[in-house]
Amino acid sequence: MADFDLFVIGGGSGGVACARRAASYGAKVALAEHDLLGGTCVHRDCIPKKMLVYAAHFHHDFEDAAAYGWSLGEPRFDWAAMVAAKRRELSRLEGIYARLLQEAGVTTIAERARLVDRHTVAAGGREYAAESVLVATGGWPAMPDIPGIEHAVTSNEMFDLPRFPRRLVIVGGGYIACEFAGIFSGLGAETTQLYRGDMILRGFDMDLREVLCDEMRKDGIALRLETNAVALAKQGETVRVTTTHGDWVEADVVLFATGRAPNTRGIGLEQAGVELNHKGAVTVDAGSRSTVANIYAIGDCTDRINLTPVAIHEGRCLAETLYHDNPQEPDHRDVATAVFSQPEVGTVGLAEAEARKAYAAVDIYKTRFRPLKHTLTGRQETVFMKLVVDRASDRVVGCHMVGAGAGELVQLLGVAVKAGATKAQFDATVAVHPTTAEEFVTMYEPTP
Repeated sequence: MADFDLFVIGGGSGGVACARRAASYGAKVALAEHDLLGGTCVHRDCIPKKMLVYAAHFHHDFEDAAAYGWSLGEPRFDWAAMVAAKRRELSRLEGIYARLLQEAGVTTIAERARLVDRHTVAAGGREYAAESVLVATGGWPAMPDIPGIEHAVTSNEMFDLPRFPRRLVIVGGGYIACEFAGIFSGLGAETTQLYRGDMILRGFDMDLREVLCDEMRKDGIALRLETNAVALAKQGETVRVTTTHGDWVEADVVLFATGRAPNTRGIGLEQAGVELNHKGAVTVDAGSRSTVANIYAIGDCTDRINLTPVAIHEGRCLAETLYHDNPQEPDHRDVATAVFSQPEVGTVGLAEAEARKAYAAVDIYKTRFRPLKHTLTGRQETVFMKLVVDRASDRVVGCHMVGAGAGELVQLLGVAVKAGATKAQFDATVAVHPTTAEEFVTMYEPTP
C-alpha cells in the first residue's frame, strides 16, 4: 500500500499549487523541499526583483518631481536597508506557504528528495511509496565554461550582494539581464550590458526589442550588442572582463544572465526511466505526464513556458485531472507576459514575424510617443504600442508595448486576445482620456 497518493518533489509555486489542490480533493499528499518554500519566484526572481524595480524607479521619480513643483533634498539609497527589508518580506511569504500547505493537509518534508524507482521516493534517510509522483524542481542559472567564471555571480546572488556595486557588468540579453540592467542603473550603478546577439530579448517582437534597446541606452545603460565575455580575471576587488573584440571592461560585480537550465540532475529521473530532452528537461505530453505513466512534471523543469503563473496553471490542471474527475490540459496559447525592464515591456499573442508565417495577410498598427507625464519633466522616454491583426478575420492576434505600466496593461489585453477580440471591437471601445492606454483603441490606420 502506498504511503501517499501523490508525492511532489519541489516546493515552488507550481508544486505547492498542485499539492494544495490535490489535498483539497482528498488525496494524501507529501511535498519535499530541501530549500525555501516558494521556490525561485518568491526567493530568487519575481518577488525580490519586483521590489528592486520599485526601488530603482524612485531615482527618476525624485528627478521628475521638481517639474511638478516639489522641492526635495538630496536622495540617498541604502542598499543594506533594502536587502534587510526584502529578507523580512520573503521570510513572511515563506511562512504563508508553509501555513497554506499545513492547512490543506499536505505533509511537508524539509529534505532533498530523489526517485528510487517509479513508485519510490527517498528523502531524509527514509523511503516513501507513492502512487503518483510530480516533479516540480524548476530551473537553475546556467554558467558558461570560460576562464575566470568563478569570479562572476548569477541572478541568485544579486539580491544579497554584501555591498552595492559602483560598477556592474551584465552578460546576457534576455529578460533577466535587461531587468537587472534597469534596476542597478536606476539605483546608481555604472552599468554595462554585453550581449552576443544583434538585438536583445530574442523571441520577442522585433519592433519591441529595438525600442527597448533604444530606451535603455537613453537611460544611461552601456548596452553593447554583438559582444560577449570570453574571460574574467580578478585584480584586487575588481573583475576585468575581456570581450570578443579583445578589449576589456572593469567592474565590481559581473553578473552572467545567459540562460537557465532545467533543475533535473541528481534526482533519480533516469533511474526511474523518465526521458529527458537534449536540454535536460522532462519530456511530457499535453497533460504533463512523463514517459513513465505515474510520473508527471510541471513548470520550468519541463521547459515549456517558464513563467510562474504557467507552472501554477499546469499544477492545478493536473490536480483536477487526477483527483477531481475533471480532466484538464494546460492551455499555453496567448499567455501574456511582462519584462520589468525600465521602461517595462508587455506582450501577448504573436509577434509580427510569427503572425506573417501563420496568416495569409496581417495588418500592423503601431505608435510611439512621449507620454503626457514627460511633457513637463522633459524626459525623452517614449511609449511604444503595437497591434498585430489577422486581416481575414480582423482578429487581434498580438499586442505589444514598451512603456510605464505595460505589465499591468497587458494583463487586460490578454483577456481581449484570449477572447478573440477584433480590431473593430478595439476601435468601437471608447477611450479613457487622458491616458496612455487609450492609444490601444485609437490606432485607426495600419502602418504602411
